[in-house]
Amino acid sequence: MDRLRELLATVPSLENYSDVIAIIVALGAIAIAALVSYYVMRQCIVTILQRIVKSSTSERDDIFIQRRVFQKLSHLAPAIVILMLAPFALADTPMLNAIIVKATQVYIVIAGVIFFDALISAGVAIYGTFNVSKDFPITSFAQIAKLLLYFFAVIATLSLVLGESPLTFLAGLGAMAAVFMFVFKDPILGFVAGIQLSVNRMVAVGDWIEIPKFGVDGDVMEIALTTVKIRNFDKTITTVPTQSLINDSFKNWRGMQETGGRRIKRSIHIDIGSIQFCDEEMLQRYRKIQFIADYLDEKSSEIESFNSENNIDNSALANGRRLTNVGTFRAYIEAYLTNHPSISKSLTFLVRQLKPTASGLPIEIYVFCLDTNWVRYEHIQADIFDHIFAVAKEFDLKIFQHPTGADFASLQA
Repeated sequence: MDRLRELLATVPSLENYSDVIAIIVALGAIAIAALVSYYVMRQCIVTILQRIVKSSTSERDDIFIQRRVFQKLSHLAPAIVILMLAPFALADTPMLNAIIVKATQVYIVIAGVIFFDALISAGVAIYGTFNVSKDFPITSFAQIAKLLLYFFAVIATLSLVLGESPLTFLAGLGAMAAVFMFVFKDPILGFVAGIQLSVNRMVAVGDWIEIPKFGVDGDVMEIALTTVKIRNFDKTITTVPTQSLINDSFKNWRGMQETGGRRIKRSIHIDIGSIQFCDEEMLQRYRKIQFIADYLDEKSSEIESFNSENNIDNSALANGRRLTNVGTFRAYIEAYLTNHPSISKSLTFLVRQLKPTASGLPIEIYVFCLDTNWVRYEHIQADIFDHIFAVAKEFDLKIFQHPTGADFASLQA
Protein backbone atom coordinates (compact mmCIF):
# COMPACT_ATOMS: atom_id res chain seq x y z
CA MET A 1 0.00 0.00 0.00
CA ASP A 2 2.91 2.37 0.74
CA ARG A 3 4.41 1.69 -2.67
CA LEU A 4 1.02 2.29 -4.28
CA ARG A 5 0.75 5.67 -2.56
CA GLU A 6 4.27 6.59 -3.65
CA LEU A 7 3.42 5.63 -7.23
CA LEU A 8 0.22 7.68 -7.17
CA ALA A 9 2.06 10.65 -5.69
CA THR A 10 4.22 10.85 -8.80
CA VAL A 11 1.15 11.55 -10.88
CA PRO A 12 0.30 15.27 -10.43
CA SER A 13 -3.40 14.90 -11.11
CA LEU A 14 -3.75 12.06 -8.59
CA GLU A 15 -1.47 13.35 -5.87
CA ASN A 16 -4.30 14.70 -3.68
CA TYR A 17 -6.37 11.50 -4.06
CA SER A 18 -3.67 8.91 -3.46
CA ASP A 19 -5.04 7.79 -0.09
CA VAL A 20 -8.62 7.38 -1.35
CA ILE A 21 -7.50 5.55 -4.47
CA ALA A 22 -5.23 3.30 -2.41
CA ILE A 23 -8.16 2.36 -0.15
CA ILE A 24 -10.40 1.68 -3.16
CA VAL A 25 -7.71 -0.48 -4.75
CA ALA A 26 -7.23 -2.35 -1.45
CA LEU A 27 -10.94 -3.00 -1.12
CA GLY A 28 -11.06 -4.13 -4.74
CA ALA A 29 -8.14 -6.48 -4.22
CA ILE A 30 -9.79 -7.96 -1.13
CA ALA A 31 -13.08 -8.39 -2.99
CA ILE A 32 -11.36 -10.08 -5.93
CA ALA A 33 -9.44 -12.42 -3.62
CA ALA A 34 -12.69 -13.28 -1.78
CA LEU A 35 -14.50 -13.98 -5.05
CA VAL A 36 -11.64 -16.15 -6.29
CA SER A 37 -11.62 -18.13 -3.04
CA TYR A 38 -15.39 -18.62 -3.29
CA TYR A 39 -15.10 -19.76 -6.91
CA VAL A 40 -12.28 -22.19 -6.07
CA MET A 41 -14.23 -23.54 -3.11
CA ARG A 42 -17.50 -23.83 -5.02
CA GLN A 43 -16.26 -25.07 -8.38
CA CYS A 44 -13.32 -27.21 -7.32
CA ILE A 45 -13.47 -28.45 -3.75
CA VAL A 46 -17.28 -28.75 -3.50
CA THR A 47 -17.48 -30.40 -6.93
CA ILE A 48 -14.81 -32.93 -5.92
CA LEU A 49 -16.65 -33.71 -2.67
CA GLN A 50 -19.93 -34.20 -4.54
CA ARG A 51 -18.31 -36.58 -7.00
CA ILE A 52 -16.83 -38.59 -4.14
CA VAL A 53 -20.26 -38.81 -2.48
CA LYS A 54 -22.03 -39.80 -5.70
CA SER A 55 -19.45 -42.49 -6.44
CA SER A 56 -19.99 -44.21 -3.09
CA THR A 57 -22.17 -47.32 -2.90
CA SER A 58 -24.33 -45.91 -0.11
CA GLU A 59 -27.27 -43.70 -0.99
CA ARG A 60 -27.45 -42.13 2.47
CA ASP A 61 -24.57 -39.72 1.89
CA ASP A 62 -26.42 -38.37 -1.17
CA ILE A 63 -28.59 -36.52 1.33
CA PHE A 64 -25.68 -34.12 1.90
CA ILE A 65 -25.97 -33.12 -1.76
CA GLN A 66 -29.76 -32.88 -1.62
CA ARG A 67 -29.53 -30.62 1.44
CA ARG A 68 -26.79 -28.51 -0.25
CA VAL A 69 -24.52 -28.88 2.78
CA PHE A 70 -21.28 -28.47 0.83
CA GLN A 71 -22.54 -25.41 -1.05
CA LYS A 72 -23.43 -23.70 2.23
CA LEU A 73 -20.00 -24.53 3.62
CA SER A 74 -18.37 -22.77 0.65
CA HIS A 75 -19.72 -19.40 1.89
CA LEU A 76 -17.16 -19.46 4.70
CA ALA A 77 -14.18 -19.34 2.31
CA PRO A 78 -14.46 -15.66 1.21
CA ALA A 79 -15.10 -14.54 4.78
CA ILE A 80 -11.91 -16.23 5.98
CA VAL A 81 -9.94 -14.62 3.15
CA ILE A 82 -11.29 -11.16 4.08
CA LEU A 83 -10.32 -11.70 7.74
CA MET A 84 -6.81 -12.65 6.67
CA LEU A 85 -6.23 -9.78 4.22
CA ALA A 86 -8.10 -6.84 5.76
CA PRO A 87 -5.68 -6.19 8.68
CA PHE A 88 -2.76 -5.89 6.21
CA ALA A 89 -4.46 -4.07 3.34
CA LEU A 90 -6.28 -1.58 5.60
CA ALA A 91 -3.66 -1.11 8.30
CA ASP A 92 -3.61 2.64 7.73
CA THR A 93 -7.39 2.95 8.12
CA PRO A 94 -8.12 1.22 11.43
CA MET A 95 -11.75 2.37 11.58
CA LEU A 96 -12.60 0.97 8.16
CA ASN A 97 -10.62 -2.16 8.97
CA ALA A 98 -12.57 -2.64 12.22
CA ILE A 99 -15.92 -2.20 10.45
CA ILE A 100 -15.04 -4.71 7.71
CA VAL A 101 -13.63 -7.23 10.18
CA LYS A 102 -16.67 -6.96 12.43
CA ALA A 103 -19.09 -7.26 9.51
CA THR A 104 -17.17 -10.28 8.24
CA GLN A 105 -17.30 -11.91 11.67
CA VAL A 106 -21.08 -11.43 11.76
CA TYR A 107 -21.29 -12.93 8.28
CA ILE A 108 -19.26 -15.94 9.45
CA VAL A 109 -21.67 -16.45 12.34
CA ILE A 110 -24.66 -16.33 9.99
CA ALA A 111 -23.01 -18.58 7.40
CA GLY A 112 -21.96 -20.99 10.13
CA VAL A 113 -25.54 -21.16 11.46
CA ILE A 114 -26.89 -21.88 7.96
CA PHE A 115 -24.27 -24.60 7.45
CA PHE A 116 -24.89 -26.33 10.79
CA ASP A 117 -28.66 -26.05 10.29
CA ALA A 118 -28.30 -27.88 6.97
CA LEU A 119 -25.93 -30.39 8.57
CA ILE A 120 -28.42 -31.18 11.36
CA SER A 121 -31.26 -31.55 8.84
CA ALA A 122 -29.13 -33.90 6.75
CA GLY A 123 -28.28 -35.90 9.86
CA VAL A 124 -31.97 -36.27 10.73
CA ALA A 125 -32.75 -37.34 7.15
CA ILE A 126 -29.97 -39.94 7.20
CA TYR A 127 -31.14 -41.21 10.59
CA GLY A 128 -34.64 -41.53 9.15
CA THR A 129 -33.39 -44.17 6.69
CA PHE A 130 -32.66 -46.57 9.57
CA ASN A 131 -35.40 -48.76 11.07
CA VAL A 132 -34.58 -47.57 14.59
CA SER A 133 -35.86 -44.09 13.64
CA LYS A 134 -39.44 -45.40 13.75
CA ASP A 135 -39.06 -46.50 17.36
CA PHE A 136 -36.86 -43.60 18.50
CA PRO A 137 -37.45 -40.42 16.44
CA ILE A 138 -34.94 -37.59 16.96
CA THR A 139 -36.84 -34.77 15.26
CA SER A 140 -37.53 -33.06 18.59
CA PHE A 141 -33.84 -33.33 19.58
CA ALA A 142 -32.81 -31.82 16.25
CA GLN A 143 -35.23 -28.94 16.74
CA ILE A 144 -33.82 -28.29 20.21
CA ALA A 145 -30.30 -28.31 18.75
CA LYS A 146 -31.36 -25.79 16.09
CA LEU A 147 -33.04 -23.65 18.73
CA LEU A 148 -29.85 -23.56 20.79
CA LEU A 149 -27.81 -22.93 17.63
CA TYR A 150 -29.86 -19.86 16.71
CA PHE A 151 -29.91 -18.68 20.32
CA PHE A 152 -26.11 -18.70 20.64
CA ALA A 153 -25.82 -17.17 17.17
CA VAL A 154 -27.90 -14.21 18.33
CA ILE A 155 -25.74 -13.88 21.45
CA ALA A 156 -22.55 -13.99 19.34
CA THR A 157 -23.92 -11.43 16.87
CA LEU A 158 -24.91 -9.01 19.63
CA SER A 159 -21.52 -9.49 21.25
CA LEU A 160 -19.72 -8.64 18.00
CA VAL A 161 -21.89 -5.65 17.12
CA LEU A 162 -21.92 -4.10 20.60
CA GLY A 163 -18.38 -5.11 21.51
CA GLU A 164 -19.41 -6.79 24.74
CA SER A 165 -18.42 -10.19 26.08
CA PRO A 166 -20.95 -12.99 25.44
CA LEU A 167 -20.88 -13.67 29.17
CA THR A 168 -22.46 -10.25 29.72
CA PHE A 169 -25.51 -11.28 27.73
CA LEU A 170 -25.62 -14.74 29.28
CA ALA A 171 -25.50 -13.23 32.76
CA GLY A 172 -28.59 -11.19 31.95
CA LEU A 173 -30.56 -14.35 31.18
CA GLY A 174 -31.05 -14.98 34.87
CA ALA A 175 -33.33 -11.98 35.10
CA MET A 176 -35.11 -13.08 31.91
CA ALA A 177 -35.65 -16.68 33.04
CA ALA A 178 -39.32 -16.15 33.91
CA VAL A 179 -40.02 -14.52 30.55
CA PHE A 180 -38.01 -17.21 28.78
CA MET A 181 -40.01 -19.99 30.46
CA PHE A 182 -43.27 -18.27 29.54
CA VAL A 183 -42.34 -17.71 25.88
CA PHE A 184 -40.87 -21.18 25.35
CA LYS A 185 -43.32 -23.09 27.57
CA ASP A 186 -44.73 -25.17 24.72
CA PRO A 187 -41.35 -26.13 23.22
CA ILE A 188 -40.04 -27.14 26.66
CA LEU A 189 -43.14 -29.20 27.48
CA GLY A 190 -43.09 -30.68 23.99
CA PHE A 191 -39.41 -31.59 24.30
CA VAL A 192 -39.97 -33.36 27.64
CA ALA A 193 -43.03 -35.14 26.23
CA GLY A 194 -41.05 -36.17 23.14
CA ILE A 195 -38.37 -37.74 25.35
CA GLN A 196 -41.03 -39.68 27.29
CA LEU A 197 -42.69 -40.88 24.10
CA SER A 198 -39.37 -42.02 22.63
CA VAL A 199 -37.89 -43.62 25.75
CA ASN A 200 -41.10 -45.47 26.66
CA ARG A 201 -41.79 -46.37 23.01
CA MET A 202 -45.34 -45.11 23.41
CA VAL A 203 -45.62 -43.98 19.81
CA ALA A 204 -43.36 -43.99 16.76
CA VAL A 205 -43.49 -42.78 13.17
CA GLY A 206 -45.68 -45.13 11.15
CA ASP A 207 -47.84 -46.24 14.09
CA TRP A 208 -51.59 -46.33 13.65
CA ILE A 209 -53.12 -44.43 16.57
CA GLU A 210 -56.58 -43.31 17.64
CA ILE A 211 -57.23 -40.22 19.79
CA PRO A 212 -61.01 -39.82 20.15
CA LYS A 213 -60.62 -36.44 21.86
CA PHE A 214 -59.15 -34.93 18.69
CA GLY A 215 -60.98 -37.13 16.19
CA VAL A 216 -57.68 -38.72 15.17
CA ASP A 217 -57.58 -42.11 13.47
CA GLY A 218 -54.57 -42.67 11.23
CA ASP A 219 -50.81 -43.08 10.86
CA VAL A 220 -48.18 -40.96 12.61
CA MET A 221 -46.23 -38.94 10.02
CA GLU A 222 -43.91 -36.91 12.22
CA ILE A 223 -43.12 -36.38 15.90
CA ALA A 224 -41.85 -32.81 16.19
CA LEU A 225 -40.89 -30.61 19.13
CA THR A 226 -44.34 -29.27 19.94
CA THR A 227 -46.69 -31.25 17.69
CA VAL A 228 -47.34 -34.74 16.38
CA LYS A 229 -48.59 -34.92 12.79
CA ILE A 230 -51.06 -37.70 11.90
CA ARG A 231 -52.46 -38.55 8.49
CA ASN A 232 -56.02 -39.78 9.01
CA PHE A 233 -57.48 -42.51 6.84
CA ASP A 234 -59.70 -39.94 5.12
CA LYS A 235 -56.41 -38.32 3.97
CA THR A 236 -56.81 -35.30 6.22
CA ILE A 237 -53.87 -34.31 8.40
CA THR A 238 -54.26 -33.54 12.10
CA THR A 239 -51.62 -32.01 14.36
CA VAL A 240 -51.94 -32.51 18.09
CA PRO A 241 -49.73 -31.15 20.91
CA THR A 242 -46.99 -33.59 21.83
CA GLN A 243 -47.77 -33.34 25.55
CA SER A 244 -51.39 -34.37 24.88
CA LEU A 245 -50.12 -37.90 24.13
CA ILE A 246 -48.74 -37.93 27.67
CA ASN A 247 -51.68 -36.24 29.40
CA ASP A 248 -54.52 -37.97 27.50
CA SER A 249 -55.15 -41.58 26.59
CA PHE A 250 -54.83 -42.89 23.05
CA LYS A 251 -54.94 -46.26 21.32
CA ASN A 252 -51.86 -47.52 19.49
CA TRP A 253 -52.40 -50.36 17.00
CA ARG A 254 -48.70 -51.19 16.82
CA GLY A 255 -49.26 -54.42 18.78
CA MET A 256 -51.61 -55.64 16.09
CA GLN A 257 -49.06 -54.83 13.40
CA GLU A 258 -46.18 -56.47 15.29
CA THR A 259 -48.06 -59.71 16.01
CA GLY A 260 -49.02 -60.01 12.35
CA GLY A 261 -52.71 -60.55 13.06
CA ARG A 262 -55.72 -58.25 12.97
CA ARG A 263 -58.76 -59.16 15.03
CA ILE A 264 -62.09 -60.16 13.55
CA LYS A 265 -64.78 -59.83 16.21
CA ARG A 266 -68.28 -59.97 14.83
CA SER A 267 -71.52 -61.78 15.57
CA ILE A 268 -74.32 -63.24 13.52
CA HIS A 269 -77.78 -63.55 15.07
CA ILE A 270 -79.68 -66.83 14.69
CA ASP A 271 -83.47 -66.89 14.77
CA ILE A 272 -84.11 -68.97 17.88
CA GLY A 273 -87.27 -70.38 16.32
CA SER A 274 -85.13 -72.20 13.72
CA ILE A 275 -83.02 -74.10 16.29
CA GLN A 276 -83.87 -77.82 16.52
CA PHE A 277 -82.53 -81.29 17.19
CA CYS A 278 -80.96 -83.07 14.23
CA ASP A 279 -82.85 -86.10 12.90
CA GLU A 280 -81.27 -88.78 10.73
CA GLU A 281 -82.26 -87.12 7.49
CA MET A 282 -80.60 -83.89 8.56
CA LEU A 283 -77.45 -85.71 9.64
CA GLN A 284 -77.21 -87.46 6.29
CA ARG A 285 -77.37 -84.11 4.52
CA TYR A 286 -74.81 -82.57 6.84
CA ARG A 287 -72.37 -85.47 6.27
CA LYS A 288 -72.05 -84.37 2.64
CA ILE A 289 -70.34 -81.20 3.88
CA GLN A 290 -66.63 -82.05 3.83
CA PHE A 291 -65.52 -79.85 6.70
CA ILE A 292 -67.76 -81.57 9.28
CA ALA A 293 -68.17 -85.11 7.94
CA ASP A 294 -65.56 -86.51 10.35
CA TYR A 295 -66.90 -84.37 13.18
CA LEU A 296 -70.42 -85.76 12.75
CA ASP A 297 -69.22 -89.36 12.67
CA GLU A 298 -67.14 -88.87 15.80
CA LYS A 299 -69.82 -86.91 17.63
CA SER A 300 -72.62 -89.32 16.66
CA SER A 301 -70.57 -92.28 17.90
CA GLU A 302 -69.83 -90.46 21.15
CA ILE A 303 -73.49 -89.57 21.75
CA GLU A 304 -74.68 -93.06 20.85
CA SER A 305 -72.24 -94.62 23.31
CA PHE A 306 -73.28 -92.22 26.05
CA ASN A 307 -77.00 -92.85 25.55
CA SER A 308 -76.46 -96.60 25.41
CA GLU A 309 -74.36 -96.69 28.59
CA ASN A 310 -76.95 -94.63 30.45
CA ASN A 311 -79.99 -96.59 29.12
CA ILE A 312 -81.49 -93.50 27.53
CA ASP A 313 -84.96 -93.87 26.02
CA ASN A 314 -84.49 -92.61 22.45
CA SER A 315 -88.22 -92.49 21.73
CA ALA A 316 -88.29 -88.90 23.03
CA LEU A 317 -85.84 -86.37 21.63
CA ALA A 318 -85.65 -84.62 25.00
CA ASN A 319 -83.98 -87.68 26.54
CA GLY A 320 -80.22 -88.02 26.56
CA ARG A 321 -77.83 -86.17 24.35
CA ARG A 322 -78.65 -85.01 20.83
CA LEU A 323 -76.95 -83.06 18.08
CA THR A 324 -78.52 -79.70 17.26
CA ASN A 325 -78.36 -77.82 14.04
CA VAL A 326 -76.95 -74.72 15.74
CA GLY A 327 -74.21 -76.75 17.47
CA THR A 328 -73.35 -78.39 14.16
CA PHE A 329 -73.32 -74.96 12.56
CA ARG A 330 -70.80 -73.72 15.15
CA ALA A 331 -68.62 -76.77 14.48
CA TYR A 332 -68.80 -76.02 10.75
CA ILE A 333 -67.72 -72.40 11.27
CA GLU A 334 -64.75 -73.55 13.36
CA ALA A 335 -63.74 -76.10 10.71
CA TYR A 336 -64.23 -73.56 7.90
CA LEU A 337 -62.06 -70.95 9.64
CA THR A 338 -59.44 -73.55 10.58
CA ASN A 339 -59.04 -74.36 6.90
CA HIS A 340 -59.06 -70.71 5.84
CA PRO A 341 -55.53 -69.68 4.72
CA SER A 342 -55.90 -66.09 5.98
CA ILE A 343 -56.89 -66.95 9.57
CA SER A 344 -54.23 -67.36 12.27
CA LYS A 345 -54.16 -70.66 14.14
CA SER A 346 -51.65 -69.47 16.77
CA LEU A 347 -53.58 -66.40 18.00
CA THR A 348 -56.93 -66.44 19.81
CA PHE A 349 -59.39 -68.62 17.87
CA LEU A 350 -62.92 -68.71 19.23
CA VAL A 351 -66.44 -69.36 17.93
CA ARG A 352 -68.93 -69.02 20.78
CA GLN A 353 -72.52 -68.41 21.78
CA LEU A 354 -73.39 -65.17 23.53
CA LYS A 355 -76.36 -64.40 25.71
CA PRO A 356 -79.64 -64.58 23.74
CA THR A 357 -81.27 -61.24 23.10
CA ALA A 358 -84.41 -59.89 21.49
CA SER A 359 -82.47 -60.08 18.25
CA GLY A 360 -81.90 -63.83 18.50
CA LEU A 361 -78.96 -66.01 19.52
CA PRO A 362 -75.59 -64.32 18.79
CA ILE A 363 -72.83 -66.56 17.44
CA GLU A 364 -69.62 -64.59 17.86
CA ILE A 365 -66.54 -65.16 15.76
CA TYR A 366 -63.35 -64.04 17.51
CA VAL A 367 -60.31 -64.79 15.36
CA PHE A 368 -57.30 -62.98 13.86
CA CYS A 369 -56.67 -62.29 10.20
CA LEU A 370 -53.07 -62.79 9.08
CA ASP A 371 -53.24 -59.83 6.69
CA THR A 372 -53.16 -56.53 8.62
CA ASN A 373 -53.57 -54.34 5.53
CA TRP A 374 -56.86 -52.51 6.03
CA VAL A 375 -58.26 -52.99 2.52
CA ARG A 376 -57.34 -56.66 2.21
CA TYR A 377 -58.47 -57.31 5.79
CA GLU A 378 -61.93 -55.92 5.05
CA HIS A 379 -62.17 -58.04 1.91
CA ILE A 380 -61.23 -61.20 3.78
CA GLN A 381 -63.67 -60.45 6.60
CA ALA A 382 -66.49 -59.72 4.15
CA ASP A 383 -65.83 -62.94 2.21
CA ILE A 384 -65.96 -64.98 5.43
CA PHE A 385 -69.29 -63.55 6.54
CA ASP A 386 -70.74 -63.71 3.03
CA HIS A 387 -70.11 -67.42 3.17
CA ILE A 388 -71.44 -67.86 6.70
CA PHE A 389 -74.67 -65.99 5.99
CA ALA A 390 -75.24 -68.00 2.82
CA VAL A 391 -74.45 -71.41 4.38
CA ALA A 392 -76.68 -70.97 7.45
CA LYS A 393 -79.75 -72.19 5.56
CA GLU A 394 -77.91 -75.44 4.77
CA PHE A 395 -78.19 -76.17 8.50
CA ASP A 396 -81.90 -75.32 8.57
CA LEU A 397 -81.19 -72.10 10.40
CA LYS A 398 -82.52 -68.63 9.77
CA ILE A 399 -80.53 -65.43 10.24
CA PHE A 400 -82.50 -63.02 12.41
CA GLN A 401 -83.34 -59.54 11.20
CA HIS A 402 -86.02 -57.12 12.28
CA PRO A 403 -89.14 -56.94 10.08
CA THR A 404 -89.04 -54.49 7.19
CA GLY A 405 -91.74 -52.77 5.22
CA ALA A 406 -91.75 -55.59 2.69
CA ASP A 407 -92.50 -58.11 5.50
CA PHE A 408 -95.51 -56.14 6.67
CA ALA A 409 -96.71 -55.72 3.07
CA SER A 410 -96.61 -59.48 2.52
CA LEU A 411 -98.72 -60.02 5.67
CA GLN A 412 -101.38 -57.60 4.46
CA ALA A 413 -101.47 -59.31 1.09
